Amino acid sequence: QVQLVESGGGLVQAGGSLRLSCAASGRTFSSYPMGWFRQAPGKEREFVAAISWSSLSTYYTKSVKGRFTISRDNAKNTVYLQMNSLKSEDTAVYYCAAGSNYLSDYVRDYDYWGQGTQVTVSS
Repeated sequence: QVQLVESGGGLVQAGGSLRLSCAASGRTFSSYPMGWFRQAPGKEREFVAAISWSSLSTYYTKSVKGRFTISRDNAKNTVYLQMNSLKSEDTAVYYCAAGSNYLSDYVRDYDYWGQGTQVTVSS
């Protein structure tokens, strides 16, 4: 079992930055890829970014590439999402996810989810 707790969300103006954190406990965190997803009101949950267990591979959805950076610290059992140049369309609840056996952008491939943290970008 893996427990995931996100933090770092909030209200920010367009063009601003936020850093989300996801603290993991339970199973061996460092052995698995980790992902970030988001869900806006009335929309399905969508992939944002993923990172391999070694941090050697990262994967981003097109709309955030060049603005967001995913990273992880296996010693701290934590994964991060640095979000720069935020836009109003980035407004959503952001979730971290674990349990996939590979670097996946599919919700169904992840077994464990955090409770989410709200990010609101005002224009």
